[in-house]
Amino acid sequence: MNKLHLSLEVFPPKKQEDFPNAYTVLDSLSTLNPEFISVTYGAGGSNSKKTVEIASYIQNTLQIPSVAHLTCVGNTKQDILKVVEELKKVNVSRVLALRGDRPSYMTDEQFNAREFTYATELVSFLKEKTNFTLMGGCYPEKHFEAASMEEDLQHLKEKTEAGCGILISQLFFDNDFFYRFLEKADKIGIKADFHAGIMPITTAKQLGTTVSLSGSSVPKKLADVIATYGDNAEDMRKAGIDFAVSQIMDLQAHGISGIHLYSMNKPKTTAAIVSAIR
Repeated sequence: MNKLHLSLEVFPPKKQEDFPNAYTVLDSLSTLNPEFISVTYGAGGSNSKKTVEIASYIQNTLQIPSVAHLTCVGNTKQDILKVVEELKKVNVSRVLALRGDRPSYMTDEQFNAREFTYATELVSFLKEKTNFTLMGGCYPEKHFEAASMEEDLQHLKEKTEAGCGILISQLFFDNDFFYRFLEKADKIGIKADFHAGIMPITTAKQLGTTVSLSGSSVPKKLADVIATYGDNAEDMRKAGIDFAVSQIMDLQAHGISGIHLYSMNKPKTTAAIVSAIR
């Protein structure tokens, strides 16, 4: 079995008064010794300062490589360069370059006149303007806006050729999608280091929200878990952890070493999964 390359994702708190608790969560997660921790970014730059603050704490206080998410759909080139300068000041040089979701305040006119249409353009811009390590997202079940998997893979190839050498996948619950995706990516010559994005589903409500946002399909096995344990919080949490663990074990058995855990800022759940897979 390949050596496990574990990374985690966290999100910054929405309110300033929640920061002390966010640091407690990070202190806890740091004991799991991840290879890096990525920090999500608010739509249209609303959270960029919080992202930089959390990324700085991970990088400088916890001494763990941090990856700052950077979305471009609501940003101008000037906005992006401003965040780049903030990241440089705190010694963060790894970025997950994403298009991001259209911010709710953005008018049709603003949206149609935006400076970045796709994440690939952000990757090219960052490649030209910085010496950052550039990461990107990928979709084992294809991006919901792509006409076909073939079209989506073609865009992904362009993104890697623009300078994106590490790809973190959108969450998925059926490993077969990921294996087929990797085969197709390899066939068209996509050269990148792939990390499988895994999110533990520990409440029935979480599944509804997650699937509507990610577009991931739900296999019968997971639907059965929800049906059986969904009404009992503690049983559901344990069953969700078990499902994520079995998913990761299967990925490892198939030679996948990069596992990116969407921690949902829950150190206990994350620790339970990590101790089981190590």
